[in-house]
Amino acid sequence: MTTDAGTAITGGHTALGIELGSTRIKAVLIGPDSVPLAVGSSDWENQFVDRLWTYSLDAVWAGVRQSVAALADDVRRRHGMELAGVGALGVSAMMHGYLAFDAAGELLTPFRTWRNTNTGRATERLSAEFGVNIPHRWSVAHLYQAVLDGEEHVGRLDHLTTLAGYVHWQLTGEKVLGIGDASGMFPIDDATRGYDSTMLARFDELAAEAGADLGLARLLPAIAVAGEPAGTLTDAGAALLDPAGRLRPGIPVCPPEGDAGTGMVATNSIAPRTGNVSAGTSIFAMVVLEKQLARAHRELDLVTTPAGDPVAMVHCNNGASELEAWVGLFAEFARAMGVEADVPTVFGTLFTAALGGADDCGGLLAYNYLSGEPITDLEEGRPLFVRSPDSRFDLGTFMRTHLFASLATLRIGMDVLQRSEGVRLDRMFAHGGLFKTAGVAQRFLAAAIDTPVSVGDVAGEGGAWGMAVLAAFAAGRAPEQTLADYLDTVVFPGAALETADPDPADVAGFDRFMQRYVAALPVERAAVDHIGNEELTP
Repeated sequence: MTTDAGTAITGGHTALGIELGSTRIKAVLIGPDSVPLAVGSSDWENQFVDRLWTYSLDAVWAGVRQSVAALADDVRRRHGMELAGVGALGVSAMMHGYLAFDAAGELLTPFRTWRNTNTGRATERLSAEFGVNIPHRWSVAHLYQAVLDGEEHVGRLDHLTTLAGYVHWQLTGEKVLGIGDASGMFPIDDATRGYDSTMLARFDELAAEAGADLGLARLLPAIAVAGEPAGTLTDAGAALLDPAGRLRPGIPVCPPEGDAGTGMVATNSIAPRTGNVSAGTSIFAMVVLEKQLARAHRELDLVTTPAGDPVAMVHCNNGASELEAWVGLFAEFARAMGVEADVPTVFGTLFTAALGGADDCGGLLAYNYLSGEPITDLEEGRPLFVRSPDSRFDLGTFMRTHLFASLATLRIGMDVLQRSEGVRLDRMFAHGGLFKTAGVAQRFLAAAIDTPVSVGDVAGEGGAWGMAVLAAFAAGRAPEQTLADYLDTVVFPGAALETADPDPADVAGFDRFMQRYVAALPVERAAVDHIGNEELTP
């Protein structure tokens, strides 16, 4: 234990960030220099219930408590002392989705996550009426679809929020969202940094036409930008978060954010002409805009940074999960051969092999669609691996194909942004598990978007670390200090980055792969039509 770390922990000069991701709930404690002091996590998985992806609220709190307890254990292990409070706290989570509550605070229908694509009629109508793209996963799309479907619970709706907003509400009693997370619920007015009032009024008219009297403005959470106060930890919240009593009431809690916003913070990508790619269960790119886009595109979402600046988002429902499944299969084969290898070693070996694969994947194709993918107009997905009889079929090319497939849908959206809209990027940062093996996925992403891609150890703890930084900013920023200035001068000075420039052979190879990928999309659609999502029987 260093003196600085011990002093920070005992003096409460720390900030705690908690992020509820798709497969892991993670807690990160940082000191005044933003360096992680301790980490704790808990794994969880969504369930496919009644043809909808969901998580239970019991699982939310079980995972949060386990993560905080694991972090306290890490403090003890690393620093030889007990965790006895923190100086600031913040919560982030996967964006979008639908958490609907009645006036008594009871959940009206199981949590509908971002992964669901059953909102097609709602997105088409709202996008046409608003003149902006309203994606399938946005909260307003879920609400309007429930209205169109005549769901009984709509008439009892009192409060609508996201997962981060729900956890923050339970911890503080405040129904508030950070502006970045709020921008994935309903369109934001750049001038007022509030929900677009014209679109709110039109939504109420559309709901009334379908027989629902809602008044959407009163159902949505209040909005706060990064650095603004958003409540303090209550007695009830402290008991929920940490039954052991290490985290006491009164801790200031910053505005809750979505995982896209914390990814921007974790990679210092909140200035115009910067962007980041986050890869996990889903994969998405966030590009901060210099000006609004010329027109609406269904491949692009318009959201904001945690400070409220406009961002174009390319969100793909399917990221690295199918790739991980193949890695798991190879790990199982190794064990069957009597070879014991830990998961990071298996990942590293297979990813490194991809560097020797054919530039254009040699006639192999893969689709990583475990769920629906709106960018390619698929309401459901079926993972596929396809090859021609004369294809190059070796380990390196096989792995390169699945890595390319993890980036292919993102490439479709980035083509719209970069080529159709002419958006310029000075730098793109990458973070997430896909990029842990040095120089592989980073290199392929640079080829996919023909842009230099940087990675750095500062983002190693991901969105939970970014959330801790936002909590520290809210609690300790200088008067009038902007988030961009705080990140540049306090968090990231001298940050070590490694940048991969696009390799011309890789760029050309990815282009050829994409030509086959797009041409063969009807094969994926046929698989959805003819292969059921239920267990197949002879």
